[in-house]
Amino acid sequence: MAEELTPETPEEEQPIKQRKNGLYPGVSDELAENMTTGWADTELHGLEALPQAAHTAARRAALSARFPGERLVIPAGNLKTRSNDTEYSFRAATEYAYLTGDQTEDGVLVLEPKGDGHVATVHLLPRSDRANGEFWLSGQGELWVGRRHSLAEAEQILGIPARDVRELADTLREATGPVRVVRGHDAGIEAALTDKVTAERDDELRVYLSEARAVKDEFEIGELQKACDSTARGFEDVVKVLDKAQATSERYIEGTFFLRARVEGNDVGYGSICAAGPHATTLHWVRNDGPVRSGDLLLLDAGVETTTLYTADVTRTLPISGRYTEIQRKIYDAVYDAQEAGIAAVKPGAKYRDFHDASQRVLAERLVEWGLVEGPVERVLELGLQRRWTLHGTGHMLGMDVHDCAAARTEAYVDGTLEPGMCLTVEPGLYFQADDLTVPEEYRGIGVRIEDDILVTEDGNRNLSASLPRQADEVEAWMAALTD
Repeated sequence: MAEELTPETPEEEQPIKQRKNGLYPGVSDELAENMTTGWADTELHGLEALPQAAHTAARRAALSARFPGERLVIPAGNLKTRSNDTEYSFRAATEYAYLTGDQTEDGVLVLEPKGDGHVATVHLLPRSDRANGEFWLSGQGELWVGRRHSLAEAEQILGIPARDVRELADTLREATGPVRVVRGHDAGIEAALTDKVTAERDDELRVYLSEARAVKDEFEIGELQKACDSTARGFEDVVKVLDKAQATSERYIEGTFFLRARVEGNDVGYGSICAAGPHATTLHWVRNDGPVRSGDLLLLDAGVETTTLYTADVTRTLPISGRYTEIQRKIYDAVYDAQEAGIAAVKPGAKYRDFHDASQRVLAERLVEWGLVEGPVERVLELGLQRRWTLHGTGHMLGMDVHDCAAARTEAYVDGTLEPGMCLTVEPGLYFQADDLTVPEEYRGIGVRIEDDILVTEDGNRNLSASLPRQADEVEAWMAALTD
């Protein structure tokens, strides 16, 4: 990795001729002048708007109607330092991307009240300045990190008027009237609004934007389907290299899936869980540094995030050898039956909690049947005794965040009612820890989860990840076909 051009000696020791350029000491006037000329005009014209531009406009209109007469500020966020002078890859804040379609760092959407509505403006970094040397001397200049769109280009792509974000903080400091900001993404913007906002009012804005994402529009449903389709191909990739993973570690599985995510999407939607053997009993095993052994199970929980930032979230528990053992199949079938019951409960008008309750009942019945917990089943469910081995909720909303709509009110989410256009996961599991002395030894170290992404439709539901087999015999046949 190249290092930025910096003076090799303190400024006071540099030749006077080289210090005439005050912005960039250590750069001669001749070189600074040379770098300002001889560049072709690369402005782009006639650019097409983003495919989701009409949808983002409708979302902004709904936001405007919810908060009339108030200035609304929604930042994209800034680069975050990984170490020393390197940064993490940037991922725009969900609220900002949802309302604009833009994904560039430092961007800020502002809705200024005007009449009965608002005027939306997106504030962005303009093209690197070739006059002052920023484009080649700054670590974030175009010759270092790539070309940015000009403000005029951004307006064509996003369908929103664009201004220079470097002037926004001063504008906000001088602003009058009620203001709300989405917090936690841009400290500089928040500082400019310190005396104008309250945590309670800002939280209302965040809650609204979280709940607004619950029902997906046609564009979003299409993106979620793309994410699931790419994810299915990523799972196929993993099955094809299980022999190589056995010679290395869970990291081979992680890297294999990541390749598919980067080729067909933006990234993985969350840290992939590539849990082999007893690691499958750890719900969020993302270290992925353990061995992959024939005879064990692989719990793979992973999702591709599309280039528009919609993610899948799918789990399959696969026999590394290609065939389940008797005890593995027994546990797997119980989880499959629980998931079947949960998926059947997903329909418009149903309570959000219904699919969880349906899945938990099946698992409780099996645990009683196996003698692992004393019945009757109603007693087990009332006391939550099954949770020693089921551990987590059976699903969550899905969208631009893997745990989407997380800031929604309880009455609008977990105590709410399912509507067409909602998308959620159904993911029951059974986890028998390796050190759990309350279960027979043959159960210990086995973890099984099956997860699919379910869209609520007008007449029931649609499994967006249905291309991946779930039933045990089908899983074995699928794996055999991929490895022949």
